[in-house]
Amino acid sequence: MALIAELVPKGSRVLDLGCGDGEFLAFLRDQRQCTGYGIEIADANVLACTQRGVNVIQLNLEEGLALFEDQSFDVVLQLDTLQHLRNTEKMLRETARVGRTGIVSFPNFAHWPNRLHVIKGRMPITKVLPYQWYDTPNIRVATFADFEVLARRDGLRILDAFGIESGSPVRRWPNLRASVAVFRFERGAA
Repeated sequence: MALIAELVPKGSRVLDLGCGDGEFLAFLRDQRQCTGYGIEIADANVLACTQRGVNVIQLNLEEGLALFEDQSFDVVLQLDTLQHLRNTEKMLRETARVGRTGIVSFPNFAHWPNRLHVIKGRMPITKVLPYQWYDTPNIRVATFADFEVLARRDGLRILDAFGIESGSPVRRWPNLRASVAVFRFERGAA
């Protein structure tokens, strides 16, 4: 949490897509003096956000972010959300539209233990990917390298990229050595 929070400038107006129980937004509010909203679909998580004093809007992200104006947030977060969405590209474009910068994190399928599982003929089950292939909430899997290609193709400018493994940043060979990929980006020049 602290590694990603460092990417969010103090006092930022933040939109957290798929904010869960609001723990990270509360952390940003309390530790980085940020304001903003969370977007969440699950009733229990919306209630938990409210109990934490986090502003939350119950919304299905698959419907888009039409209720927000262009550049209405300093930072838009998609932490452990992208792999659950059917229309990943649309949500990345929406993130870049409503925020000056976007921060995305997702399980890195190319992490070496995952590769080892696949070589053995099995889908990986790890701390970051803890589900069996038949009961996973993930619609898709991605790698650090895949996201770089997608971001460039969609006209996003990557401002920072690194992996996380065991709570530490990984900048050397993150596609192989990190279980989580993290990207900070903005809309590219038109």
